[in-house]
Amino acid sequence: MDKIEKTLLEAVADLHNVPEGAYNIRANGELSGRATTANIDIVTKTDKSGIDIRIKPGTKNESVHIPVIISQSGLTELVYNDFFIGDDADVTIVAGCGIHNSGDDESRHDGVHSFFVGKNARVRYVEKHYGDGDGNGKRVMNPHTVIVLEEGASMELETTQIKGVDSTSRVTNATLADGASLVIREKLMTHGDQFAETDFTVDLNGEDCSANVISRSVAKDRSKQRFLSRINGNNRCAGHTECDAILMDDASVCAIPEITANHLEASLIHEAAIGKIAGEQLTKLMTLGLTEQEAEEQIVNGFLK
Repeated sequence: MDKIEKTLLEAVADLHNVPEGAYNIRANGELSGRATTANIDIVTKTDKSGIDIRIKPGTKNESVHIPVIISQSGLTELVYNDFFIGDDADVTIVAGCGIHNSGDDESRHDGVHSFFVGKNARVRYVEKHYGDGDGNGKRVMNPHTVIVLEEGASMELETTQIKGVDSTSRVTNATLADGASLVIREKLMTHGDQFAETDFTVDLNGEDCSANVISRSVAKDRSKQRFLSRINGNNRCAGHTECDAILMDDASVCAIPEITANHLEASLIHEAAIGKIAGEQLTKLMTLGLTEQEAEEQIVNGFLK
């Protein structure tokens, strides 16, 4: 890999070298590297672009890295990755996409990730999106995540986008069975004329299942954000959705938390707050010697931490 590709890989997957364990690295639409383990297999799809990742039941303390990087201006792709996590497994999956575009043509990655999590399995899924480059071409990413949690399964999804993506539509659909639990934490920052749309839908179908959806975002300059979160309580369950946004400059944020109870014992809560940085926060930091810009950066970094 060249220096640009290595920088992208570090930004989206925290990788400085080839990772230990199973991995699949995709660069400019082609396979760049792959490794499997005794418990984790990765196979290229034959009917469409993408891979199948199969994790054996009972697998513990293993990880899978599947980053995508694009450094070629004008490249667009649609990739389907399916994860089959066996019963009682406990694994970490690190994904993400980085685009460097120094040309005039749009570079775009659309990815559909489907997770089928077996009974009592635990999954931590980390996904980062990052863009850079000095060209006029757009950097576009549209991740679509499908989550199916079987009885007693749990999943934590951490999704982060804090720089350089001109347009994104982030869609997540989840279905939970008895006793399953899902936690989603989104961190998002837009600037310039960027646009970001988030669309979460969680169906709490199982008895005593639960979901907690939390989004924190910062909108700067003239950027626009739209956040939509739906939680449907279809059984005795617990659901919570929360959106907190900081608005700066001439940006705009639209937040639509939606909860629907279709069962007498569905307990659902929604929260949404949008506002500017409080003046007293800036004043306090500026009295410590920071400029106004430095104070804003400190507040934003702390908010998205």
